[in-house]
Amino acid sequence: MNTDDQSELFSEPETAVRGGGDPATRPLAVRMRPRTLSEVVGQDHILGPGSLLARLVAQNTFGSLLFYGPPGTGKTSIAEAIARQTRSRFVRVNAVMSNMAELRDVLGAARRVPGARTILFIDELHRFNKTQQDLLLPDVEQGVVRLIGATTHNPGFYVNPPLLSRSHLFRLEPLSTEAVKGVLALALGDRERGLGGLGVTASDRVLTELAVLCDGDLRRALNALEVISLGRGGPSEITAEDLATFARERRIRYDADEDEHYDTISAFIKSCRGSDPDAAMYWLAKMLAGGEDPRFVARRLVILASEDVGLADPHALPLAVAAHHAVDFVGLPEAELTLAHATLYIATAPKSNSATLALGEARRTLSEEPVQSVPAHLRDKGGQASKRMGQGRGYAYSHDYPEGISGQDYLERPLSLYAPKGGGAEAAIAERLGRWRALKAGRPAGNELADKGSKSVGS
Repeated sequence: MNTDDQSELFSEPETAVRGGGDPATRPLAVRMRPRTLSEVVGQDHILGPGSLLARLVAQNTFGSLLFYGPPGTGKTSIAEAIARQTRSRFVRVNAVMSNMAELRDVLGAARRVPGARTILFIDELHRFNKTQQDLLLPDVEQGVVRLIGATTHNPGFYVNPPLLSRSHLFRLEPLSTEAVKGVLALALGDRERGLGGLGVTASDRVLTELAVLCDGDLRRALNALEVISLGRGGPSEITAEDLATFARERRIRYDADEDEHYDTISAFIKSCRGSDPDAAMYWLAKMLAGGEDPRFVARRLVILASEDVGLADPHALPLAVAAHHAVDFVGLPEAELTLAHATLYIATAPKSNSATLALGEARRTLSEEPVQSVPAHLRDKGGQASKRMGQGRGYAYSHDYPEGISGQDYLERPLSLYAPKGGGAEAAIAERLGRWRALKAGRPAGNELADKGSKSVGS
C-alpha cells in the first residue's frame, strides 16, 4: 500500500479533506465539517476561550490527544481542524479496517519525513487490540507522530494504560438542540458547501424538531436534512409531514456493549432508588427501545429489591423474582408490562439499605477483628464425641420463652451490625427489636439457662 495516498499536508486553510471525486457529491455532513476550530459548535468546555486544548493548538505544543464521546459530536472534525490550523501532515486510519502491516507502513513513512509534524488520526481507536496499540507507543513517545484517537467507548476500559497515560483525554458531549439547529439552518442556506442551491427552506420549528429527533448527533441530523431536502425535488418548504417518516424510523442511540448501556442502566437504578417512578419508566422505555435484554433489567430489579428496598417492604423481593421468571416464560413484547409493573413497585416502595449496610459491617468486622469461635452452647451436639465434649450444653430453646427471647448470647463478643431504618415495614421491626432487647436484658443469659427444663430439640 502507498501510505502517501492516506495522508495530506494541510498547507492551505481552504484545502478540502481528502475524499476523492467531486466534492459536491460527498455527503452533506462531510461538506459541512468545520474548517477551523472556531467553526466547531457545542464543545465550548474543551474549545472555549482559555481552554487547555485551544491553547495547546494555538501554540502548536500539543502531544497525543484522545477524543471520547458519542457519534456525531465532532471528534473527526476537530482532528481535521487541528491539522489544518497547525499545517500538519495528516494521516487517517480507521481501526475497523486497519491491521499491523498498515500501521508499520504509516509509522515508517512518518520516520522518513522527520521535518513534517505528522498527525496520525485513528478513528474508532477502541477497535485496536492491545498489540496494535502497543505498536504505537515508541513513535508516540518519541514524537515521531502525534496521535489523535477518536472513540465512542470509555478509554479507561478500551485504551491501554501506557497509551492513555501519554495522551490528553477530552470528552465531547452530545450537541444541544440549539447547536444542531444552527448548523442545519446554515446548511440549508450555504450555496458553496450546503443545500442552498436547492432552494429548500424550513421553519424554525421544523429544524428544532429535526434536531431533537437526532439526539445530539450532528452527522445524523445533516444526513436526515439532506435526504429530506433531496426528496422534495425542487424549491419548496420542509413541513412537519416530511419529518413523520424519519420520526417513525428513529433509532434510539443505545449499544449493548458501550457507554449508553452502562449510563442508562445506572440512571434507571438511581431513579428507582430515588423513588422517582417517572424517571424510572423513561429509562426503562429507552432500554427496551434500544434492544436491551429484558432479563438483564429483571436481574437489576431483583438486586434493587434487596439492596435498596429491603426490609422496608418485604414483598418487593418476591415480586421482583416473580417478574424475572415471568420475563423468561412470557417473552417480549408482553414482558415489557411485567418489567413496568416491577419497576413501578420498586420505585414507589419505601426504601431501606439496612441489609446492605449490615452485610458490609459484618464483612468489615470479619476482616478487621479476630474471628470469633462458635460458642459451645451453639455447637452441633450430634454424636457421642460431641456430647462428651459438652457441645450444645446450655443451649436454651427459644420457643420455650415468651416471644422466643431466651436471653442467651449467640456470639462470644456481642456485635451491633444491623440498624433498622424507621420507614415502611421496617419501623415495626425496629420497635420489635427494641422490645426484645428489653426482654433479654431482664433475663439470665448463657450457661445460667442450661438444662432448666428446656425442651431443646434438634441440634
